[in-house]
Amino acid sequence: MKKLLAILTVAALFTSAFVVTDQPITNTVDVSITEWEVPWEESRPRDPYVAPDGHIWFVGQRTHYVAEFNPETEEFQKFDLDDGAGPHTVIVDDEGTPWYAGNRANHIGTVNPKTGDITKHMMPDDNSARDPHTMAFNSEGDIWFTSQGANSVGKLDVETGEPQILDVPTDHARPYGLIMDQNMERPWIALFGTHKLATVDPETMELKEIDLPNQESRPRRLAQTSDGMIWYGDYSRGYIGRYNPEDGSFDEWPMPSGEQSRPYAVTVDDEDRVWLVETGVQPNMFVGFDTDAKEFVSSTAIESGGGTVRHMVYHQLTQSIWFGTDTNYLGRARIQ
Repeated sequence: MKKLLAILTVAALFTSAFVVTDQPITNTVDVSITEWEVPWEESRPRDPYVAPDGHIWFVGQRTHYVAEFNPETEEFQKFDLDDGAGPHTVIVDDEGTPWYAGNRANHIGTVNPKTGDITKHMMPDDNSARDPHTMAFNSEGDIWFTSQGANSVGKLDVETGEPQILDVPTDHARPYGLIMDQNMERPWIALFGTHKLATVDPETMELKEIDLPNQESRPRRLAQTSDGMIWYGDYSRGYIGRYNPEDGSFDEWPMPSGEQSRPYAVTVDDEDRVWLVETGVQPNMFVGFDTDAKEFVSSTAIESGGGTVRHMVYHQLTQSIWFGTDTNYLGRARIQ
């Protein structure tokens, strides 16, 4: 197993031959990135999740597995899914059961971590949610999810296995990234195929679309800070954006690598700093934005290159952000 450790300084950032940085950054937050090579070749490990026991679960999109990583022993364990499952996301409930999105096989499933047994909850036969994509638990333990190709948002009752599907009004909106609000009641969705966000009233199940100011914008992933603001990476234009649900206003700031940055994975830490990965430059850059000061405070190269970092998750207890790379690594960024 190959392990990479990168601690980058500002000088190293500007000497990279592959990165064009439009916005100078003073690194006021130290970031240490460690990467572990996943033992299953070219499997596209992605969308890690920190389980209650501190173990890291992730999926192999290309080779159809769910896997567990123990950060203390640095050991991996793989659970094979059916060929063609094409999993995109895994989340773990309070009892330690991983739930995965069978993106290519019309289902959301669970894996028994003791036996490896798989249980599938099939989506409707009408293809209204044929490709479950990104998932998140609500306060009751049910699962909200997006279906990018089917152009829908759904809610899965984990007790009955029955999904409730909501069509997105805009054609080809490509509902993609999804988060729950601070109360874990209301989902927020990035409509990657258009210049819109969306949210669902959990009481009425009414889906509302929200236009971004620029029609060329393409939001892909989301995060919410403690003040209730919704943050997104504008993948097409190279901006970080902020939406205020209270007054409907927007603000945005250009990413350090400019239009070519293609911000993809997004998360937020316990100090309300938003972290994004610029995937349009190689190596990918792991970038921090201070939402109080309204300035970028850190930028670190991902040593394996990253290829594309698609999703990441923050773990407060260890001050760590976990991510997977298209270069076949599982990564951890420690925020100091």
